Amino acid sequence: MSARNAKPSLAGPRTVALVPAAGRGLRMGGRIPKQFLALGGRPILAQSLLVLQASPLIHEIILAVPQSERQYCLDHIVATGEFSKVTKVVPGGAQRQDSVRHALAEVSQEAEMVLVHDAVRPFLTEDMIRRVVAAAVEHGAAIIALPMRDTVKYVGAGGVIERTVDRRPLWLAQTPQAFRRDWLEEGHHKAFLAGVQATDDAHLVELIGKPVVVVEGSGENIKVTRPEDLVIGEAILSSRTAARSPE
Repeated sequence: MSARNAKPSLAGPRTVALVPAAGRGLRMGGRIPKQFLALGGRPILAQSLLVLQASPLIHEIILAVPQSERQYCLDHIVATGEFSKVTKVVPGGAQRQDSVRHALAEVSQEAEMVLVHDAVRPFLTEDMIRRVVAAAVEHGAAIIALPMRDTVKYVGAGGVIERTVDRRPLWLAQTPQAFRRDWLEEGHHKAFLAGVQATDDAHLVELIGKPVVVVEGSGENIKVTRPEDLVIGEAILSSRTAARSPE
């Protein structure tokens, strides 16, 4: 077995990664869901999975994908053997939150921690995984985020600025996000019963009164949502490849 395909030794509490990949990617403008578009010669989804697969902290990966793409994922991701940690591929839901809930329902009670990572953030790193899981083990829940660095304006009717907002306490949430399994299950269960829709899982954990801490991430950890993000993504990949190459 080559070093590239060798299974990393697993460490720490049993952690299952959930990867919601059921979005339609309408802002990309094409017919192919954005998570399956090519980036660096691979689907964006596969770029994200490469990092999760290589992490010694991740014991298992569960994908949530469009029902129409489930067989493709089974044939071209699971069956290749490259991503041996992918144990289940479940149909996603209408919203991201539904997809995470479907995947979460497949997590064994033996798992202590759950890490959620968007398929279309292909530039996560092992360092991010390590730091966010460590923070979640200590505090119960943690997310990768970036402090707001630009000046923030509150704009009212007619596009008129009403005030400048203090940016110091403002952070931009990213993924990966890590949680105690029971906290995330409680948050999703209560949100489902109440009809609450959130744009990230940390919000659901906040709603049940649990603390969520932030771990500073990287500006490279972009979410691919628009065509220009693919151009930026190729540049990030090229830069990382050059940094790894011997001089």
